[in-house]
Amino acid sequence: MADLVPRESLQESLSFRDEEGEVRREFVDLVEAAIAKADVEDVLGLAGDLHESDLGALIEALPHDDRPRLIELMGREFDFVALTEVDDAVREDILDELPNETVAEGVRDLESDDAVAILEDLDREDQAEILEALPAVDRVALQRSLDYPDGSAGRLMQTTLVTAPPFWTAGQALDHVHDAPDEDLPDSFFEIFVVDPSHQLLGNVFLDTLVRAKRSSRLDELMKERSSVNVLDDQEEVARLFERYNLISAPVTDESGRLVGVITIDDIVDVIEEEAEEDIKALGGVRAGEELSDTVASIARSRFTWLLVNLVTAFIASSVLGLFEGQIEKMVALAVLVPIVASQGGNAATQTMTVAVRALATRELSSANAMRVAFREVSVGLINGVAFGILTGIGAALWFGSSGLGVVIALAMVTNLVAGALGGILIPITLDKLGYDPAVSSGAFVTTVTDVVGNFSFMSIATLWFALH
Repeated sequence: MADLVPRESLQESLSFRDEEGEVRREFVDLVEAAIAKADVEDVLGLAGDLHESDLGALIEALPHDDRPRLIELMGREFDFVALTEVDDAVREDILDELPNETVAEGVRDLESDDAVAILEDLDREDQAEILEALPAVDRVALQRSLDYPDGSAGRLMQTTLVTAPPFWTAGQALDHVHDAPDEDLPDSFFEIFVVDPSHQLLGNVFLDTLVRAKRSSRLDELMKERSSVNVLDDQEEVARLFERYNLISAPVTDESGRLVGVITIDDIVDVIEEEAEEDIKALGGVRAGEELSDTVASIARSRFTWLLVNLVTAFIASSVLGLFEGQIEKMVALAVLVPIVASQGGNAATQTMTVAVRALATRELSSANAMRVAFREVSVGLINGVAFGILTGIGAALWFGSSGLGVVIALAMVTNLVAGALGGILIPITLDKLGYDPAVSSGAFVTTVTDVVGNFSFMSIATLWFALH
């Protein structure tokens, strides 16, 4: 297929993404054909100038066996940053196929945070072999980052920094940046950190301040004090700090207060997306690390436990109906209508629970405003309960020709929507206080509450109203 397109215009002949931003299948077919022929020139003509994000998307679109072959054919032109843009499972498969020498060569020129993102997926033996092939300075820095806990600031930070003593002038700092070898500077940076002889952070000078200042101005006159994050801080807390103070970067210090790295906004965007994705998956009972590239067996196994929990809670809710078996036999309409009450209550509870879980994750919901938020949600549940109670009551009365049945289901609807709102806010708060993740645990409990309350309230009110015994 690649023969149909002149080599010099392979990329120009077909844009990488379509109007909706998806990878064009035709482009992927061209790359597959070039890989099949082991045509290095065609492969580089197609993929050589792609942004690392697009290169990552291309890798995911390729068949399993073609992924490592693409990297090998591109050789030194392959940007290993692209491997940080793919699913974890895809990256692990590729790294398993590539020789350690190739990986070591690929991560040699990466920023430390990108290198760590790749190396942390490898086992200890492969990590050691790859690190051994790197220069001593890089090896020590990467090993130190890998020793920090997963999900900590130490894993996120890049260790290549621009630092200067407080007595330097703006001119000296600019000359230092201009004359420093490329490998001693980050790929992109926004500030110079001012440190004392023991490398304690004193402050920072942003580049826009530096270039506007007189060359004779001292850095300690230009710098601003900076609050730092600790290497052991959780990445979610760091992301919250960026969001709260509109940061573009944050210095990272170790336990002794020494400056050891910096976290930049591009890494935090990934963290925010990752944490939001985990919360969304957790609400649906899906494992946080599940990816589209996972195998059927692993996905089925990871989802089984949560489905089992839901099955148990469903039996609990259904057992309530067993208490009213005689009433249902006398009035079949009750069996027809009872799922409506439970379902509507469950939907209302899920709305409240979603808001509560997200507010807990972002620290917007706390003990200081919990009662106010709970009262608000119950009020919303009451208003919607009355509205839907009237609508459902009219519908049931017309359907079965019984105004009494309409009153019964209306009262049950109000009861269950209020209970759902109360459960949707109190259950996540309680689980959070007990140290459990409310995103993972709330769904089953909230659904059980609305099913039990919905079934019991409807059947109890019907029993009393129609004198069913």
